[in-house]
Amino acid sequence: MDTRTKIILAAMELFWLKGYNSTSVADILSRTQLNSGSLYHFFPSKQDVLIAVLEFLRDGIGEMLLAPAWAGIDDPIERIFALLASYRRMIVESDCTYGCPIGSLALELHEPDPKVRELLAANFTGWANAIEACLIAAGNRLPCGLDRAALAQFVLTAMEGGVMQARTHRDVAFFDRAVSMLRAYFESLEQGVQARARA
Repeated sequence: MDTRTKIILAAMELFWLKGYNSTSVADILSRTQLNSGSLYHFFPSKQDVLIAVLEFLRDGIGEMLLAPAWAGIDDPIERIFALLASYRRMIVESDCTYGCPIGSLALELHEPDPKVRELLAANFTGWANAIEACLIAAGNRLPCGLDRAALAQFVLTAMEGGVMQARTHRDVAFFDRAVSMLRAYFESLEQGVQARARA
């Protein structure tokens, strides 16, 4: 692993564990066992590290998040719920301390500078676009007039809210209820299409 990537991965984990503001450059150096010259060669400031982390997450969504969640699953709607199930596993495995890396940073950085805000938005957009692609692939199983982009954003909202509440209450049931309601909504959409087809 090259030095730049080593720094990014260490910072990504620290920002997730401690938050951006509570992570110091010294923390990153300690985690990577690098000297300050090596870090500053690539990143003049901690904010530059944050930007690199956000770019890494944005560019790696397919390889790091989607591909593992969707392995062996072809049905586009089931892919959506498989992705949500991957978050559930992280919640359970962390004893309900898991927080979405992007969601946590977005909540922590109330007024980020334009570049950071742009990258946070790009990460959310990339996630929602992946869901929208599944909704489009579902074709006529869903109503033809359905706003698939808006529904994809709603799925993102349900995921982020479920993760946040599960972490706050230390209870995965809060996430499960959000997903259960989402599943019921999808089923009602499909049943509506089927009923109209029979009419």
